[in-house]
Amino acid sequence: MIVLGIETSCDETGVALYSGEQGLLGHALYSQIELHALYGGVVPELASRDHVRKLLPMIRQAIDKSGIKLEDIGGVAYTAGPGLVGALMVGATVGRALAWTLGVPAVAVHHMEGHLLAPMLEPDPPKFPFLALLVSGGHSLLVAVGGIGDYQVLGDTIDDAVGEAFDKTATVLGLSYPGGPALAALAEQGDPGRFRFPRPMTDRPGLDFSFSGLKTFALNTWRESQGADRDRADIARAFEDAVVDTLRIKCRRALAETGLKTLVVAGGVGANKRLQARLAELMQAEGGRVCFPRPAFCTDNGAMIAYAGYRRLQAGQAENLSIKVQPRWSLEELTTAS
Repeated sequence: MIVLGIETSCDETGVALYSGEQGLLGHALYSQIELHALYGGVVPELASRDHVRKLLPMIRQAIDKSGIKLEDIGGVAYTAGPGLVGALMVGATVGRALAWTLGVPAVAVHHMEGHLLAPMLEPDPPKFPFLALLVSGGHSLLVAVGGIGDYQVLGDTIDDAVGEAFDKTATVLGLSYPGGPALAALAEQGDPGRFRFPRPMTDRPGLDFSFSGLKTFALNTWRESQGADRDRADIARAFEDAVVDTLRIKCRRALAETGLKTLVVAGGVGANKRLQARLAELMQAEGGRVCFPRPAFCTDNGAMIAYAGYRRLQAGQAENLSIKVQPRWSLEELTTAS
């Protein structure tokens, strides 16, 4: 079966084609960064309109580049949540309509399940069960993954997600949008010993996260500084070190509690090089394995939706003709797929 995957949960339009026999046939991704940069963040209405403009041409492009025909598609998978409701409706409407036209099944995919399964697209995918650290602009989760749809959320954020904290701190430092990559690049020039930021919620039991206070700490440190370029770089480094160390501590704690030996890191923040290095060191010390998707599959993309949809369709799951999206949708509400 060849599955068309559609991702439109926020500010990236992703399309991909996945074959059960050949694997990933091709994928295309369009980012709206330039569109939203003027406003310093995602404008939901503009995001939805841009998905409308880009989605159908990208589907045609992906089909042409994959060397298949439209009629070869045996199923359609689309992101149904969580995300921006207008953006989700674009992908869901197009995906459901296309499936009806072709006479093939359609399946609604959970955006975070897509991220969790993205490493399965790599040549040496992880085996179930594993611990997943899912870190992005909207989410900070630790999840025990037993199989497709078998997810136990061990830790969640109680305020800002880690990617959001990166972006807001970057704004405080006067960096360009999107702030996360810009802050990470600046941190490379910073002195790791000049400032010491707190590691939030690591001095108490539990696996939940909180990054709002860390963002405020960075703001106050910046206001008390001289505002020089050196101050900016050193604060960026201190902030990144605090985030990375916090995530490492929580991962180590979760590994000890679950006894799992494989760690999967997914989501846009998972592309952070310092985070990857520290978690690789952690898993080496633990005698385990860490898996990262390739950078193109850390951010939102159609390939992860196509793969997750393929697994769901193979298990016999499909939607009726109604179109439903869920801007808020817990991973633990999902059913298992055999």
